[in-house]
Amino acid sequence: MNDASPAPASAPSAGGRRVRVRAPELIGKGGWINTGGKDLKLADFRGRTLILDFWTFCCINCLHVLDELRELEEKHRDTLVIVGVHSPKFVHEAEHQAVVDAVERYEVHHPVLDDPELTTWKQYAVRAWPTLVVIDPEGYVVAQHAGEGHANAIRTLVEELEAEHAAKGTLRRGDGPYVPPEPAATDLRFPGKAVVLPSGNLLVSDTTRHQLVELAEDGETVVRRIGTDGDGEFREPQGLALLPSGQVVVADTVHHALKLFDPATGTVERIAGTGRQWWQGSPTSGPALDVDLSSPWDVAWWRGKVWIAMAGVHQIWTYDPETRTVEVAAGTTNEGLVDGPAAEAWFAQPSGLAATADRLWIADSESSALRFIDTEGDGYTVHTAVGTGLFDFGHRDGAAGQALFQHPLGVTALPDGSVAVCDTYNHALRRYDPASDEVTTLATDLREPSDAVVVGEDVVVVESARHRLTRLRLPEEAVRVEAVAHRTRREATEVAPGRLRLDVVFQAPKGQKLDERYGPSTRLLVSSTPPGLLLAGDGTGTDLFRDLELNPELTEGVLHVSAMAASCDDDPANEYPACHVHQQDWGVPVKVTDAGTARLPLILAGMDG
Repeated sequence: MNDASPAPASAPSAGGRRVRVRAPELIGKGGWINTGGKDLKLADFRGRTLILDFWTFCCINCLHVLDELRELEEKHRDTLVIVGVHSPKFVHEAEHQAVVDAVERYEVHHPVLDDPELTTWKQYAVRAWPTLVVIDPEGYVVAQHAGEGHANAIRTLVEELEAEHAAKGTLRRGDGPYVPPEPAATDLRFPGKAVVLPSGNLLVSDTTRHQLVELAEDGETVVRRIGTDGDGEFREPQGLALLPSGQVVVADTVHHALKLFDPATGTVERIAGTGRQWWQGSPTSGPALDVDLSSPWDVAWWRGKVWIAMAGVHQIWTYDPETRTVEVAAGTTNEGLVDGPAAEAWFAQPSGLAATADRLWIADSESSALRFIDTEGDGYTVHTAVGTGLFDFGHRDGAAGQALFQHPLGVTALPDGSVAVCDTYNHALRRYDPASDEVTTLATDLREPSDAVVVGEDVVVVESARHRLTRLRLPEEAVRVEAVAHRTRREATEVAPGRLRLDVVFQAPKGQKLDERYGPSTRLLVSSTPPGLLLAGDGTGTDLFRDLELNPELTEGVLHVSAMAASCDDDPANEYPACHVHQQDWGVPVKVTDAGTARLPLILAGMDG
């Protein structure tokens, strides 16, 4: 994900001695969650290694990092404390109850500081979601990592700090400050998606309880539960697609897989994915059970295939049940809003799908957009119906060109040819009519709606944060809503006109080296919105630095930076060293001013000097 703010000024010293920078205090206007009501200070963590996980709950990469950290958190629970610092992108994410809900929804089992005004984010000079900051037992920052793939490096550092401070006598063992919330008794817990079965019953993905739940036609009476409440058949399942056979394909999101559920027999079978998360360089097509997937969020049956909203890599994939193969259908893995031929389009965490005869509709959540794929000539083409990009969102009806959503997660085809959009962070059900090219509001006062299905003359909405299904009669007239528009809360980075030096800071973790066996081990991709912001320096290269030339006629825009580095264990005795991929995408809002900086550092791993 994306950001802009100053970078920390420190660097490794000669001889490899670890640099230490005094950690700023932890301050957040929203207060603390998962502490039993206790306010914590940095001094409360003295004697422990502390990892600050800067996250926001809309961000799929942040959810990946939460999962990456679970094993480390359990293994070192007496010497390590992880603190989530929730730093919102969207207005809804600044609401305290929404953060409380997200902490339960994603099973965050450590203290969380709610920082709606980005106070601690700015103090630690964070530039991207997710970012991990490691603080030693004496209260000094010793490392910073942005993006995913750093679990092994952080594990090594935690073990090193534990040994070092045990020897110094500055390590304190014991129970951590985490206090779990009281469990709630509801039939559903943060449900994700729903589908109508041939029987007329409703099948719901009960996401936080890791189950599917079949409900009677009333949408309330539990008929049966499928899966165990834990890491069994499902792990945070989301999307559901009914096949012509009556079977249901399930997007098993955290297991990075597709499962096939047969309502007649109750059986569950994995049909796609290995259980491992897809990384750059992994295959993008092939036998479905041999290809890695990445957080499939929704699925839809269209044109003889299952289409997959692959939220984790900002793409649309397909699964062909005839050949039992998967392949990328649209998207480059770059995060943004770019239309055109499917192979060149950019998405931003696609999270909802709906099929009509001639279009596949897509709720593209991070760009707050409604997109669609159709056929032009010999291939597929991506279009945007509503939405402008990563940084503009709100609740505004009217002509589609100026209408706004806020992080929609669901889209549903309606009988009249229009589509309903679950406008999740606006707590609303919206409608887009392709015939008039207009957006209206159907219902408000919902709570994080994430999907909807048509049942007769009604639409049944999955009210995720109210843990229920809500039946609405499709209204003949729209609801009147006062229009609001927002831009991201993050401040733009002020840069000087002319030449701008871009430095992506990457230091291979201790005991590793860059993997140069098969060519360059690093990659840097740079582009901009608008494209004319860069006169030079865009494109792909293998160096993690670049001289950019800014257009003097433009005063603001967004720099899109994608960096990857591969490092391997540096042990000559090991013939098959383990290798690790570190990657992050930044979207950096910039403002060109005479007093701006001439250097833009982005930390992938390490400390900047």
